Amino acid sequence: MRRLAHELGVEAMSLYYYVANKDELLQGMFDVVTGEIEIPSSEADWKTAIRRSAISYHDALGRHRWATNLLMSGPPGVSPAQLRYNDALLRRLRESGLSPELSHRAYHALDSHIVGSTLWAAGVGAVMKTKPDFVKTFIQELPVAEYPYFAEHAQQHMTKSVPSTGKSEFEFGLDLILDGLEKMLGPARKPAQAKARKR
Repeated sequence: MRRLAHELGVEAMSLYYYVANKDELLQGMFDVVTGEIEIPSSEADWKTAIRRSAISYHDALGRHRWATNLLMSGPPGVSPAQLRYNDALLRRLRESGLSPELSHRAYHALDSHIVGSTLWAAGVGAVMKTKPDFVKTFIQELPVAEYPYFAEHAQQHMTKSVPSTGKSEFEFGLDLILDGLEKMLGPARKPAQAKARKR
């Protein structure tokens, strides 16, 4: 708090007029980031709404790298913005036809992919920034004949070619999750659709 006060050019005690302690300050900061996330819309179909929201979440964490570390260490409390996002996501999962148990699992699969992908990108970005020749040197020293598939994979990191799918790595993984959830709904929806046709 003293360091922050120094950066702002005020006395540390002045900060306590606005926040009770460091935890409240961190929660307020994280709430601002969460407020940038697009909440799953009730207007679009569930899959489109959740996809847009997940990309928005990923982008928000990408803009504020520090927020991911705070999220992993456990922010000091749950803010109104977080509750709105969490509740809207769970509502769309339930509205899709998933059971409460599958919605629970889907929620955590999505959250793990969003946060994990952001951490991975931040880690790779840090390596490339501090050690720009690391991958190139690593590939040159790698025994290709012994590890041909990993060598191919490492080379793809070097070329940074646009994937044939036209999707980012994050979107590719996200769509795998959403497509998998949609397939899980198939057997449950068929009987309902059959009943609807009979009517």
